[in-house]
Amino acid sequence: MGTDNVVFLEVIEWFDPSGREVAHRIPERGSGEFKIGAQVIVRESQAAVFYSGGVACDALGPGRHTLITKNVPLLTKALALPWGFTSPFRAEVYFVNLKVFPNLRWGTRDPVAFRDREFGLIRLRAHGICDVRVTQPVLFVNTLVGTEASYTVDALEAYLGEVIVSRLNDHLGEHLDSVLDLPTRYEELADGLRERLARDLAGYGLELGRLYINAITPPDDVQQAIDDRSRLGAVGNRLDALVKLKAAEALERAADGGGGAAEGAIGLGLG
Repeated sequence: MGTDNVVFLEVIEWFDPSGREVAHRIPERGSGEFKIGAQVIVRESQAAVFYSGGVACDALGPGRHTLITKNVPLLTKALALPWGFTSPFRAEVYFVNLKVFPNLRWGTRDPVAFRDREFGLIRLRAHGICDVRVTQPVLFVNTLVGTEASYTVDALEAYLGEVIVSRLNDHLGEHLDSVLDLPTRYEELADGLRERLARDLAGYGLELGRLYINAITPPDDVQQAIDDRSRLGAVGNRLDALVKLKAAEALERAADGGGGAAEGAIGLGLG
């Protein structure tokens, strides 16, 4: 089937061998001429949304459908007014993939600001994965797809990434006091973030399934401070023991670099 205006469409179907399209428009430009009696083949996990005069008319579920007045009543009504119903008629159809799209990646392109109870204002990076599917095809086409000939997983992933990061900023500010608490909070934070996002995505005909936060990472200086705290606890919270431990590590690192660094390490208190 061509990509431009198609005259006398008798069999309308869509198959995506790549598995990367969420929605596809037939024809890809303009409107097509559809005949009463034409066959519409909708596969499992698909929906076919008809548009006439720029208005969504009907969504057909899986199966082989014959375009007659009984199974497309809204389309029939739209075509009958204000002029008489004629065949062929001009329309477009969007095939929407209703399967679950798994393992979509999201992450912060730039660090986000977070006020930490222990370290003050710091910048965090975060990334993870999520699953999503279309549950309301008409709403999805009207709000996200628009008049695009094809809406791909890449476009959906980019949109979700922006929304998730935006909501993550708010969620961390309300439910996390310090990055020191992160090791035991990932699942809880992910569940709360998913509930928060579900309300947003429902307005676009989308349902969010699983959402995972794989990592939230602070800047290097904060990570170093966290490591030092852990090591201080390992030596019984004795600062002098930590100083000696760091000096010993400096000596070890200096072994391949000459005596100057080693002498500096001895000056730290390893006498």
